[in-house]
Amino acid sequence: MQIGKPSQLRTSISTATPDSITVRNRDLCRELIGQVNLTEFFCLLLTGHPPTEVQRLFLDASLVAIAEHGLVPSIQAARMTFAAAPEALQGAVAAGLLGCGSVVLGSSEEAGRLFAGLLAKTPEEGTLEQVVEREVSALRVRRAPLPGFGHPLHQQEDPRATRLLALADEHGTAGTNVRVLRAIAAVVPKIYGRALPVNVSGAIPAVLLDVGFPLKALKGVPLVARSVSLVAHLLEESVEPIGFALAHAGESAIEYVG
Repeated sequence: MQIGKPSQLRTSISTATPDSITVRNRDLCRELIGQVNLTEFFCLLLTGHPPTEVQRLFLDASLVAIAEHGLVPSIQAARMTFAAAPEALQGAVAAGLLGCGSVVLGSSEEAGRLFAGLLAKTPEEGTLEQVVEREVSALRVRRAPLPGFGHPLHQQEDPRATRLLALADEHGTAGTNVRVLRAIAAVVPKIYGRALPVNVSGAIPAVLLDVGFPLKALKGVPLVARSVSLVAHLLEESVEPIGFALAHAGESAIEYVG
């Protein structure tokens, strides 16, 4: 049974023959291995084009910014999984990635879509500042999350976001998306009655979209970055295990009331 409409069966990413591998119309061995770094290769795979220098810089900076943040839920899930099944590194990495969603690590895409939606309403529905205040107020009334803002640890300022936005200013790439982000930040205290700092998941889409990164690929940035961190934590888990200790600490902290 065929599901969906018939379509042409094709790919533009890569193909292989017995003596060559072609990636985005480039010979992998002669043109890419030893010639490009992983960030450049990632961008080439996504878009079909090598990144410009600023695209490489901001993708690289974003990957570094979001890769590691201590024993967060995705890391704990991976380390506990590895403790229980040390023969399955891939399973532990997958366990960590499965814990990355709209609340933790995955809100960059939601923030990027918010920026795009706000920009789409200007200037027909008012100035950017008017649209931002109206739409953010509507989110507040609905008690919907405001992606890209607030952090349980960095309650005054997320230093990662500050650094990424400073880089955008330094390199002259801060454009409409950074402007939207800052417009939201300006109305947050009035609408929410308290300060909510721009977090790294707000800064990443702002700086990346302003240099031409595809909106639909935003969620992949933290996933790729966190994969690197997960492998490092699992290597440490193999020599200095804390997975079962994490599980015990979690169980001990919960009161049974049944």
